[in-house]
Amino acid sequence: MNPEIVGIGEVLVDFVSTEPVSYIEALTFKKCFGGAPMNTLVGVTRLGSTAGAITVVGDDPFGQFLLRELKNNGVDVSRVRIKKNARTTLAFVANKPETGERTFIFYRTPWVRGTSVDALSSKDVDYGYISSSRILHVSGFALSGNPSRRAIFSAIIHARKEGVKISFDPTLRLDVWRSENAIRRIYRKVLKLSNIATFSREESEFMFGAQNPDEAADKALKHGVEVVGIKLGERGSLVKTSDGERIYMPAFKVKAVDTTGAGDGWNAGLLVGLLKGWDLEKCVTVANAVGALVVTKHGAITALPYKDELNDFLNDQGLSVRI
Repeated sequence: MNPEIVGIGEVLVDFVSTEPVSYIEALTFKKCFGGAPMNTLVGVTRLGSTAGAITVVGDDPFGQFLLRELKNNGVDVSRVRIKKNARTTLAFVANKPETGERTFIFYRTPWVRGTSVDALSSKDVDYGYISSSRILHVSGFALSGNPSRRAIFSAIIHARKEGVKISFDPTLRLDVWRSENAIRRIYRKVLKLSNIATFSREESEFMFGAQNPDEAADKALKHGVEVVGIKLGERGSLVKTSDGERIYMPAFKVKAVDTTGAGDGWNAGLLVGLLKGWDLEKCVTVANAVGALVVTKHGAITALPYKDELNDFLNDQGLSVRI
């Protein structure tokens, strides 16, 4: 299989609180598929494009669960490595009752040694597999330590040489890094090698010190990026290109249950649109629609739409856009 999009980085199990309460008060958590780049790959396949994963899982029931979910969603897992000396990475997710904002507790380095997120090495990267793709999608979360950082940079540099586009999603989680300066230094290095970069509002403010999305996008473009997306949550999204195009689009109105994975779904909509050569307005419309649908259920991929579901949603919104 030669997938159109290859994702490299983390895959993990999210245990999501079933109630909007604190971790102390939460009694039950739902086991969900997680990991930003892999969530995006699932979104890509459900929209009708092809995707493959380069990642690591532990040789345990949680790793088996993640592999099953990837396979069931049409993601090629032939380059996923199962490592006997690693435990599959876990995360717990709860929403702050006052604001609904997500918080994460990760079971990985620096708190837990020997988890799968930290086990990806350059030996696990099939460079020919990357060469045959059109986009390499990279997560910033797995860049927080080695050997995964070295593996991902080697994949990026190879992809650049082969003419494969680089898509970068920062997936900013401050607590898994040694320092904020280290994050900015590594992210800037990736940006200079990227063709596409997408940020949440918080990530763009952190990276560029700009609360204004236009200003943040312009600063990202100065790194040499061709397409920059700023995801603004309930305010919609902004996309700007190095060609001078600018599209701002408000968010679709839906009842939000859990925002986990909304940005990953948004990425999937944008990347599929770019693959298919859609105009920028259609790309952003579809990305916003996918992101809106994700928040209607618990879990990152639970509500990721299939093509028919997305078309029905767009039709219900009175739009003529179809995929």
